[in-house]
Amino acid sequence: MTELETRTLEVPGATLQYDIRGELKDAGADGRPVLMLVGSPMTADGFGTLGSYFTDRTVVTYDPRGVGRSVRTDGAAEQLPEEHADDLRRVIEDLDAGPVELFGSSGGAVNGLALVAAHPGLVRTFVAHEPPTVQALPDREEALAVCADIYDTYQRSGMGPAMAKFIAVTSRKGPFPASWAEEPTPDPAGFGLPTEDDGSRDDPLLRQNIRGCTGYRPDFDALRAASTRIVVAAGKESEGELAARAAASVADRLGIALTVFPSHHAGFLGGEFGQQGEPEAFAAALREVLSAD
Repeated sequence: MTELETRTLEVPGATLQYDIRGELKDAGADGRPVLMLVGSPMTADGFGTLGSYFTDRTVVTYDPRGVGRSVRTDGAAEQLPEEHADDLRRVIEDLDAGPVELFGSSGGAVNGLALVAAHPGLVRTFVAHEPPTVQALPDREEALAVCADIYDTYQRSGMGPAMAKFIAVTSRKGPFPASWAEEPTPDPAGFGLPTEDDGSRDDPLLRQNIRGCTGYRPDFDALRAASTRIVVAAGKESEGELAARAAASVADRLGIALTVFPSHHAGFLGGEFGQQGEPEAFAAALREVLSAD
């Protein structure tokens, strides 16, 4: 990787930290704008491997508010995609390098949808990889109830039981039936998760982001009218899972074909957080998509 520059940006309710790899003064000079890689609530650490395949580009990553180095100062318990989108806007404007190319994964893809709907001029090409916005699903009422149940389980019983439900829900193939609540509750121990409640309730996924992210309703009219080129993608191995189904529904609502990427929901990871995808193939697919602009 090229030399890293870290910047701090004060925004309403939070202090953000973001990283720049490459020379901003050269960004866009050869027709290749800044490439931003964003997740949520995943921090910049998750893009170490993927970013290493783009040393010919200026790459920007950041920690979303409330996680990692980006400290939330407003005391709010939950976060909305619109807040994250405004943070992304401020980071892009702080870069002062023109419209960026944006790759957003998972919650980062949802936040990118909110950004492009509100500020299309800031993003040249947006690749939304498996945005879990269940509002777009045919079974959205059941899916929203399932996500709310994960949040309620966390508030009631702590991380282990809630994360066990989260893993079971996100890896499930196919729609949720109306009788989903009657299904057996997954055992945290079966996933290697703690069964005892440590009393903490500050998890960025299970408390801060899950309801806002999954409950976000994209502004499809604004997205269809945006000057931004939008690509919606899902992993080959993710077919039928919640986030991939949501991606397919978003693409359909936008009137575009779903782009299939290698591997799974975390296909760009190369061992970060103990997860392994196919990062080299994933990076090649992303490069191809960006080059098509």
